[in-house]
Amino acid sequence: METATLGGGCFWCLEAVYDEMQGVSSVESGYMGGHVENPDYHAVCAGKTGHVEVVQVTFDPQVTSYREILQVFFAMHDPTSVDRQGNDAGPQYRSAIFTHSEQQREMAQQLIAELDGEGIASRPIVTEVRPATAFYEAEEYHQEYFKNNPQQGYCAFVVAPKLKKFREEFGAKRRAF
Repeated sequence: METATLGGGCFWCLEAVYDEMQGVSSVESGYMGGHVENPDYHAVCAGKTGHVEVVQVTFDPQVTSYREILQVFFAMHDPTSVDRQGNDAGPQYRSAIFTHSEQQREMAQQLIAELDGEGIASRPIVTEVRPATAFYEAEEYHQEYFKNNPQQGYCAFVVAPKLKKFREEFGAKRRAF
């Protein structure tokens, strides 16, 4: 098994998507990249800790490659936006890939260069690529948030459309239920 740690806005969005992806055995919402030990949601959202909202994805590289994990990541958020995703603004929502090996770092940088070269957006990709640091699991109520609260406003208007996009664009990589 391999681990990917990704920040692309609110962790509820990415968690819901990766929960449906083939080869993924677990997805945990949490925080990474800051300077405070054991941060909580309110401190992270207040910008006091330097952490990014992330998902830590455990996957089987024999079923789904790291490149495929990253392709989904780039399709599910705006990697050209600094410190925001839609109405979610602040450094905790920045686009970030926290790598767990030199191979992951190389793959992330290679894919960013390819996507920039293809001109997928009118602006360059600003996704940070950094070595993974301590992962702090988010509070229990954040885990499986979409699954447990699909009718909540944010879930209905922000998470659900991203999940729909994943199903349409990556249907072949969707787990059979």
